Amino acid sequence: MDRRQYRRAGRTALAVGVMLGLGAAATGCTGDRAAAEGAHGAVGDPVAVLRRAAGALREAGSSKAATSMEMATGGTRVTIRGQGGYDFRHRLGQLTVVLPEDPAGTPEHRPITELLAPGALFMKNRGAGVPADKWVRVETAGLSDGNLVTGGATDPYAAAEVLRGTRTAAYVGRTEVGGTPVRHYRGTADLSRASAGASADNRASLAAAAKGFATADVPFDAYLDDHGRIRKLRQRFSFVNGREKTPVAVTSTTLLYGFGTPVDVRLPRPGDIYAGRVAESGTGAERAPGTRSGQGTSQ
Repeated sequence: MDRRQYRRAGRTALAVGVMLGLGAAATGCTGDRAAAEGAHGAVGDPVAVLRRAAGALREAGSSKAATSMEMATGGTRVTIRGQGGYDFRHRLGQLTVVLPEDPAGTPEHRPITELLAPGALFMKNRGAGVPADKWVRVETAGLSDGNLVTGGATDPYAAAEVLRGTRTAAYVGRTEVGGTPVRHYRGTADLSRASAGASADNRASLAAAAKGFATADVPFDAYLDDHGRIRKLRQRFSFVNGREKTPVAVTSTTLLYGFGTPVDVRLPRPGDIYAGRVAESGTGAERAPGTRSGQGTSQ
């Protein structure tokens, strides 16, 4: 792939990822080991355990977070990475999202600061004509992917609430994530069912995703610690991108650690939010579900 093609792939990732994974690998235990553990390794019915995972995060209060979002585009795979923290009780988070470098090792875009709030996504260093000192505000309920893909990083609590829609699940076995013993579960969640059981803040967004994606089914691998908290969650979303008829697969991975770490998120003042027209990166066919040219909105 030459440099021009790679830059086009990067712009596509920006459109798909931020109006614009490859997470840390953890090997699941399968086969004989899982069979040997059986009910002794799992805690209760896997479906019930997974549906309670979001509640366990609220009880934990807050944590650090690392995210990645991977998509195939232009003949290559592009991964967007994020790092920050999340307050599960107040549904507030902050992430620094970084796009991949070009083949020469040059950053394609300045890191984007994202603030996650109930019903809204705020982005700074959005580029595409937005002043450097201004924020772009996006109403997540108006996005056809419910902000599971648009921000380039899935909101950690929204990702957890997708598990409320777990339809089928199996216990795979014991393993470790970041040195922490965890239980590995594999299953499929239904976004419509997740929306029905979600908190009021996420209900509309997940309902939009259930209608906007190519399928409401979300295959996942979840790694829970002995307190039932998500340590790693890999979810696979599928949507039809612009004029293309073939669904595009996006793999989103969320890693949670450092539970109890204070997270201080200060939302922008109305005067700091950009009210002008937001240009698109790439062509219309490259847009993520729900993204479009339009006006920045203020509170």
